[in-house]
Formats: sequence, structure tokens, C-alpha cells
Amino acid sequence: MIKNTYNLATISFVPNRTIVLVGCMGCGKTSIGRRLAKRLGLPFYDSDHELEAAAGCPIKSIYSVYGEKAFVEGEYKVIKRLLDQEVHVLATGGSSLQYEPTLKLVQERGISVWLKADLETLVSRVARRSDRPNLERGKERETLEEIIKEFYPVYEKANIHVDTFDEPTNLTVDRVIQHVSEYVQKHFPDECVLKTI
Repeated sequence: MIKNTYNLATISFVPNRTIVLVGCMGCGKTSIGRRLAKRLGLPFYDSDHELEAAAGCPIKSIYSVYGEKAFVEGEYKVIKRLLDQEVHVLATGGSSLQYEPTLKLVQERGISVWLKADLETLVSRVARRSDRPNLERGKERETLEEIIKEFYPVYEKANIHVDTFDEPTNLTVDRVIQHVSEYVQKHFPDECVLKTI
């Protein structure tokens, strides 16, 4: 592993590819993504929000009205459009990488970061919100256990794994910056640019 010789509080980097955050509900993709983008001076996008805007209806309605095939194909098109844009930070839907073409696209065009959280952290986070359409109140733990079993093997394919805990968001952002910086320096040394933040 590459050891940094600079202070993360004052030095960051300019990534050469879009940073794609993956993980299940409650892992912090949106909150961490927004702060990460701000720290790096990059735009932030959420593929769920972009998909809803493109379809003109909520995610839940897209899935129930048009079906799974239309949903995953629409999600693929939105993520492809976003990855065609300039480098940014992108938070993806929890099931995005289950669709093989989307997984391949992210692997080819982005730097994927799995925000990995344990069950207790996820339960604690999702219990604080009542706007999770796919999560029945009182059954958070059971639902999340099923999600972990189904999706964690897919998230394992991400370029970078970063543990995220029930802690101040900036601490997780620091870890993401460190891991992505090391990844870029190792895999794209000629394209790595350090900058003061």
C-alpha cells in the first residue's frame, strides 16, 4: 500500500475518473458524496434523482408501473449519460451494479468505491428516517440482512472498499480521499495531480 507523505487536511488530488459510490441504503452515499465532492471541488450527482427527473416520477413508480427491465435499462442509460460528463462524484442506487451492463460500465469508466457498513450501523441509520420506500417500519433489520446477503458479493467487485461507521461524516470522507488518492497514484501515476484544499 502506498504511504502518503502529505497531510490529508491540506492536500487532496484531482481524480482522473468519476468517483462512483456504491453500497446499500444507509451506507451514506448521498451525505458522504456531497461532502466528498465539495472537498475535491467537483460536481455531485445522485443517479436515483437523475433517473426520477428523466422519468418524471418516483423510483418506486418506475419499478412498479414499467417493470424491472425498464427500470434497470433506464438506470443504465442515466449512469452512462452521467459518466459521459466531466469528472464528478456519483452516488448510485443500491441495486445498480446488479445489472451486468451497468457494472461493466462503472468498471470501465469510473473509480468505484464501496461504502461498507456493518448491519448495526445500517439499522441505526435507516431507523432515523421514514422516507425509505423499500423499507417497512419495524422490519429494518430483517430487510437489511437480506440486502447484505444479496448485494455485498456484488459490491465486493468495487475498486476500493471503505468502512463507514456511525460517526461524523467528515471522518469517512477523509478515509475515502485517502483510499482513492492511493488508488489513483498506484494505477494512474502519470495522471495524478495533487492540489491544496
